[in-house]
Amino acid sequence: MADETAKDTAAFLFEMGVMKNAKRTGWWFTGNNNPESIADHSFRVGIIGAVLAMMEGADPAKVALMCLFHDTQETRIGDIPHIGRRYIDVTANVDVTADQVARAHPAVRAGVLRVVEEYEAGNTPEAIVAKDADKLECLVQAVEYRSQGNTLVQDWIDTSLNSLKTASARELADAALNMSPLEWRNKYLGQ
Repeated sequence: MADETAKDTAAFLFEMGVMKNAKRTGWWFTGNNNPESIADHSFRVGIIGAVLAMMEGADPAKVALMCLFHDTQETRIGDIPHIGRRYIDVTANVDVTADQVARAHPAVRAGVLRVVEEYEAGNTPEAIVAKDADKLECLVQAVEYRSQGNTLVQDWIDTSLNSLKTASARELADAALNMSPLEWRNKYLGQ
């Protein structure tokens, strides 16, 4: 029989599974009634974060870890669109995370909190890159939605582009904006 700490840590893992079903709600404003899940978004943010970190000379593993945990609070508070935040006082992400891992294994609790605190503070090279990865993923997703015929995503592209801090993120955004989302297939598979 598992001890209570193991059960509480496993419970955190089950809670993170909610991210696979929870949708990114901001896209609803563009008429997209079936946007990607928070987990889908977080996965690609992690990949983008690692790539940006390599390009920027930051620690890719640390950035990917921050990206993985950057939206985990949304299992408790939901994905609140930016316009909604104007009307709601939301508990700080660090506080939500503290509640989520309060009963987890002490090393898990300390590790997850440390990652989220650094991301939220946003003042290390890794946190800056991780935040750029989040914005760049939104831009890339908007480009994909645009290529599927959604003409209402330009605001998301512009806002994301204007939020980017690193030269590498701006360079990748420019490239993404000037290519088809399937260009990789055509170029690398000879299609």
